[in-house]
Amino acid sequence: MSELITHQCVDGVLELSLNRPQKKNALNRAMYLSLTEMLQQADSDDAVRVILISGTGDSFCSGNDIADFISSGGSAEAARVPLRLLQTLAGLEKPLVAAIHGHAVGIGTTLLLHCDLVYGADNTRLQLPFARLGLVPEGGSSLLLPQLAGHRKAFELLVLGEAFDADCGRSIGLINEVTGAEQVLTRARDRACALAALPQQALRKSKQMLRAHQQDLLQQVLVEEIDAFRERLNSAEAQGALMAFMQRG
Repeated sequence: MSELITHQCVDGVLELSLNRPQKKNALNRAMYLSLTEMLQQADSDDAVRVILISGTGDSFCSGNDIADFISSGGSAEAARVPLRLLQTLAGLEKPLVAAIHGHAVGIGTTLLLHCDLVYGADNTRLQLPFARLGLVPEGGSSLLLPQLAGHRKAFELLVLGEAFDADCGRSIGLINEVTGAEQVLTRARDRACALAALPQQALRKSKQMLRAHQQDLLQQVLVEEIDAFRERLNSAEAQGALMAFMQRG
Protein backbone atom coordinates (compact mmCIF):
# COMPACT_ATOMS: atom_id res chain seq x y z
CA MET A 1 0.00 0.00 0.00
CA SER A 2 1.25 3.47 -0.87
CA GLU A 3 2.77 5.56 1.92
CA LEU A 4 1.04 8.58 0.38
CA ILE A 5 -2.55 8.56 -0.84
CA THR A 6 -3.94 10.99 -3.38
CA HIS A 7 -7.71 11.20 -3.19
CA GLN A 8 -9.88 12.09 -6.17
CA CYS A 9 -10.25 15.84 -6.55
CA VAL A 10 -13.77 16.77 -5.39
CA ASP A 11 -15.22 20.28 -5.79
CA GLY A 12 -11.75 21.60 -6.53
CA VAL A 13 -10.19 20.13 -3.35
CA LEU A 14 -7.40 17.57 -3.66
CA GLU A 15 -6.66 15.54 -0.53
CA LEU A 16 -3.22 14.13 0.23
CA SER A 17 -2.91 11.66 3.11
CA LEU A 18 0.29 10.51 4.79
CA ASN A 19 -0.20 6.76 5.00
CA ARG A 20 2.45 5.10 7.11
CA PRO A 21 0.34 4.54 10.24
CA GLN A 22 2.59 1.83 11.70
CA LYS A 23 5.31 4.52 12.01
CA LYS A 24 2.88 7.30 12.95
CA ASN A 25 3.46 8.70 9.46
CA ALA A 26 7.15 9.44 10.03
CA LEU A 27 8.61 10.74 6.77
CA ASN A 28 11.30 8.76 4.98
CA ARG A 29 13.16 9.72 1.80
CA ALA A 30 10.60 8.12 -0.51
CA MET A 31 7.74 9.99 1.18
CA TYR A 32 9.59 13.30 0.90
CA LEU A 33 10.11 12.76 -2.81
CA SER A 34 6.53 11.64 -3.46
CA LEU A 35 4.96 14.43 -1.41
CA THR A 36 7.05 17.05 -3.19
CA GLU A 37 6.00 15.69 -6.59
CA MET A 38 2.32 15.49 -5.60
CA LEU A 39 2.27 19.06 -4.32
CA GLN A 40 3.97 20.39 -7.44
CA GLN A 41 1.52 18.53 -9.67
CA ALA A 42 -1.46 19.81 -7.67
CA ASP A 43 -0.20 23.37 -7.84
CA SER A 44 -0.04 23.19 -11.66
CA ASP A 45 -3.33 21.28 -12.15
CA ASP A 46 -6.16 23.58 -13.22
CA ALA A 47 -8.73 21.22 -11.71
CA VAL A 48 -7.22 21.68 -8.23
CA ARG A 49 -8.14 24.84 -6.37
CA VAL A 50 -7.17 23.87 -2.81
CA ILE A 51 -4.89 21.19 -1.34
CA LEU A 52 -5.79 19.43 1.90
CA ILE A 53 -3.21 17.36 3.79
CA SER A 54 -3.91 14.91 6.62
CA GLY A 55 -2.60 11.68 8.12
CA THR A 56 -4.04 8.20 8.47
CA GLY A 57 -4.00 6.12 11.66
CA ASP A 58 -3.62 7.69 15.09
CA SER A 59 -1.28 10.55 14.14
CA PHE A 60 -0.67 13.29 11.59
CA CYS A 61 3.13 13.00 11.33
CA SER A 62 5.67 11.98 13.97
CA GLY A 63 8.54 13.74 12.19
CA ASN A 64 11.44 12.27 10.30
CA ASP A 65 12.17 8.57 10.22
CA ILE A 66 15.25 8.65 12.45
CA ALA A 67 16.72 5.38 11.14
CA ASP A 68 16.33 6.65 7.57
CA PHE A 69 17.98 9.92 8.56
CA ILE A 70 20.96 8.23 10.23
CA SER A 71 21.47 5.88 7.29
CA SER A 72 21.66 8.86 4.91
CA GLY A 73 24.86 9.93 6.64
CA GLY A 74 23.85 13.59 6.55
CA SER A 75 25.15 14.03 3.00
CA ALA A 76 24.50 17.17 0.98
CA GLU A 77 22.52 15.11 -1.53
CA ALA A 78 20.30 13.65 1.20
CA ALA A 79 19.70 17.13 2.66
CA ARG A 80 18.36 18.38 -0.65
CA VAL A 81 15.41 15.96 -0.43
CA PRO A 82 13.66 17.63 2.55
CA LEU A 83 14.81 21.04 1.30
CA ARG A 84 12.93 20.56 -1.98
CA LEU A 85 9.75 19.70 -0.07
CA LEU A 86 10.10 22.75 2.16
CA GLN A 87 10.80 25.03 -0.79
CA THR A 88 7.74 23.61 -2.54
CA LEU A 89 5.54 24.17 0.52
CA ALA A 90 6.78 27.74 0.88
CA GLY A 91 6.19 28.51 -2.78
CA LEU A 92 2.74 26.98 -3.33
CA GLU A 93 0.42 29.33 -5.18
CA LYS A 94 -2.74 27.48 -4.17
CA PRO A 95 -4.07 27.39 -0.59
CA LEU A 96 -2.87 24.54 1.61
CA VAL A 97 -5.15 23.34 4.42
CA ALA A 98 -4.12 20.83 7.11
CA ALA A 99 -6.15 18.54 9.36
CA ILE A 100 -3.98 17.26 12.21
CA HIS A 101 -4.44 14.81 15.07
CA GLY A 102 -2.34 12.72 17.41
CA HIS A 103 1.41 13.26 17.09
CA ALA A 104 2.70 16.22 15.07
CA VAL A 105 6.44 16.26 15.72
CA GLY A 106 9.36 18.05 14.05
CA ILE A 107 8.53 18.42 10.36
CA GLY A 108 4.99 17.40 11.35
CA THR A 109 4.77 20.75 13.15
CA THR A 110 7.03 22.97 11.02
CA LEU A 111 5.18 22.20 7.78
CA LEU A 112 2.09 23.73 9.42
CA LEU A 113 3.86 27.09 9.29
CA HIS A 114 3.44 26.93 5.49
CA CYS A 115 -0.25 26.05 5.58
CA ASP A 116 -2.91 28.71 5.08
CA LEU A 117 -5.47 27.09 7.38
CA VAL A 118 -4.84 24.46 10.07
CA TYR A 119 -7.49 22.51 11.98
CA GLY A 120 -6.39 20.48 14.97
CA ALA A 121 -8.01 17.66 16.91
CA ASP A 122 -8.17 18.05 20.67
CA ASN A 123 -5.89 15.01 21.03
CA THR A 124 -3.06 16.63 19.04
CA ARG A 125 0.37 16.76 20.66
CA LEU A 126 2.87 18.94 18.85
CA GLN A 127 6.60 19.03 19.52
CA LEU A 128 9.78 20.60 18.13
CA PRO A 129 12.50 18.51 19.82
CA PHE A 130 15.41 19.70 17.70
CA ALA A 131 17.85 20.82 20.40
CA ARG A 132 17.02 17.73 22.47
CA LEU A 133 18.31 15.65 19.57
CA GLY A 134 21.43 17.75 19.08
CA LEU A 135 19.88 19.44 16.04
CA VAL A 136 18.63 22.92 15.08
CA PRO A 137 15.30 24.30 13.80
CA GLU A 138 14.22 23.51 10.24
CA GLY A 139 11.33 24.24 7.91
CA GLY A 140 11.64 28.01 8.21
CA SER A 141 10.67 27.78 11.88
CA SER A 142 13.54 30.01 13.06
CA LEU A 143 11.92 32.81 11.05
CA LEU A 144 8.21 32.03 11.06
CA LEU A 145 7.61 30.80 14.62
CA PRO A 146 8.98 33.95 16.33
CA GLN A 147 6.74 35.99 14.04
CA LEU A 148 3.74 34.03 15.30
CA ALA A 149 4.58 33.53 18.94
CA GLY A 150 7.26 36.09 19.81
CA HIS A 151 10.88 35.33 20.61
CA ARG A 152 10.47 33.93 24.12
CA LYS A 153 7.65 31.50 23.28
CA ALA A 154 9.39 30.43 20.09
CA PHE A 155 12.63 29.87 22.04
CA GLU A 156 10.74 27.77 24.57
CA LEU A 157 9.15 25.59 21.88
CA LEU A 158 12.20 25.26 19.63
CA VAL A 159 14.94 24.93 22.26
CA LEU A 160 13.35 23.34 25.34
CA GLY A 161 11.37 21.26 22.87
CA GLU A 162 8.57 20.19 25.19
CA ALA A 163 5.31 18.86 23.77
CA PHE A 164 2.33 21.21 23.62
CA ASP A 165 -1.34 20.71 22.89
CA ALA A 166 -3.68 22.02 20.21
CA ASP A 167 -5.04 24.77 22.44
CA CYS A 168 -1.51 26.13 22.86
CA GLY A 169 -1.07 25.86 19.10
CA ARG A 170 -4.22 27.89 18.64
CA SER A 171 -3.16 30.50 21.18
CA ILE A 172 0.05 31.24 19.27
CA GLY A 173 -1.66 31.30 15.86
CA LEU A 174 -0.39 27.97 14.54
CA ILE A 175 -3.86 26.40 14.53
CA ASN A 176 -7.06 28.12 13.44
CA GLU A 177 -9.55 25.94 15.29
CA VAL A 178 -9.61 22.94 17.63
CA THR A 179 -12.30 20.27 17.29
CA GLY A 180 -12.93 16.73 18.41
CA ALA A 181 -10.77 14.10 16.74
CA GLU A 182 -13.74 12.65 14.85
CA GLN A 183 -14.72 16.05 13.42
CA VAL A 184 -11.36 17.53 12.46
CA LEU A 185 -11.09 16.15 8.93
CA THR A 186 -14.72 17.02 8.19
CA ARG A 187 -14.17 20.56 9.43
CA ALA A 188 -10.99 20.96 7.36
CA ARG A 189 -12.81 19.66 4.27
CA ASP A 190 -15.62 22.14 4.84
CA ARG A 191 -13.19 25.07 5.05
CA ALA A 192 -11.23 23.81 2.03
CA CYS A 193 -14.46 23.67 0.01
CA ALA A 194 -15.27 27.22 1.12
CA LEU A 195 -11.91 28.36 -0.23
CA ALA A 196 -12.43 26.43 -3.47
CA ALA A 197 -15.76 28.22 -4.02
CA LEU A 198 -14.16 31.67 -3.93
CA PRO A 199 -13.09 33.58 -7.06
CA GLN A 200 -9.80 31.86 -7.78
CA GLN A 201 -7.71 34.71 -9.12
CA ALA A 202 -8.62 36.83 -6.10
CA LEU A 203 -7.87 33.91 -3.76
CA ARG A 204 -4.40 33.23 -5.17
CA LYS A 205 -3.51 36.90 -5.41
CA SER A 206 -4.53 37.37 -1.78
CA LYS A 207 -2.26 34.50 -0.71
CA GLN A 208 0.57 35.87 -2.81
CA MET A 209 0.22 39.32 -1.25
CA LEU A 210 0.21 37.94 2.28
CA ARG A 211 3.47 36.10 1.70
CA ALA A 212 5.32 38.11 -0.94
CA HIS A 213 7.04 40.57 1.39
CA GLN A 214 9.31 37.88 2.84
CA GLN A 215 9.30 35.10 0.25
CA ASP A 216 12.92 35.71 -0.74
CA LEU A 217 13.99 35.83 2.90
CA LEU A 218 12.10 32.63 3.70
CA GLN A 219 13.75 30.76 0.84
CA GLN A 220 17.14 31.96 2.08
CA VAL A 221 16.35 30.84 5.63
CA LEU A 222 15.25 27.40 4.43
CA VAL A 223 18.64 26.84 2.82
CA GLU A 224 20.57 28.21 5.81
CA GLU A 225 18.58 26.04 8.22
CA ILE A 226 19.07 22.85 6.21
CA ASP A 227 22.83 23.50 5.97
CA ALA A 228 23.04 24.01 9.74
CA PHE A 229 20.80 20.97 10.30
CA ARG A 230 23.06 18.78 8.15
CA GLU A 231 26.14 20.03 10.00
CA ARG A 232 24.55 19.18 13.32
CA LEU A 233 23.31 15.80 12.05
CA ASN A 234 26.92 14.84 11.34
CA SER A 235 28.08 15.89 14.82
CA ALA A 236 28.95 13.39 17.54
CA GLU A 237 26.48 15.17 19.83
CA ALA A 238 23.55 14.62 17.49
CA GLN A 239 24.56 11.08 16.57
CA GLY A 240 24.64 10.16 20.25
CA ALA A 241 21.28 11.78 20.97
CA LEU A 242 19.64 10.15 17.96
CA MET A 243 20.98 6.70 18.81
CA ALA A 244 19.74 7.10 22.38
CA PHE A 245 16.33 8.15 21.04
CA MET A 246 16.13 5.06 18.84
CA GLN A 247 17.08 2.79 21.72
CA ARG A 248 14.36 4.31 23.88
CA GLY A 249 11.85 3.85 21.09
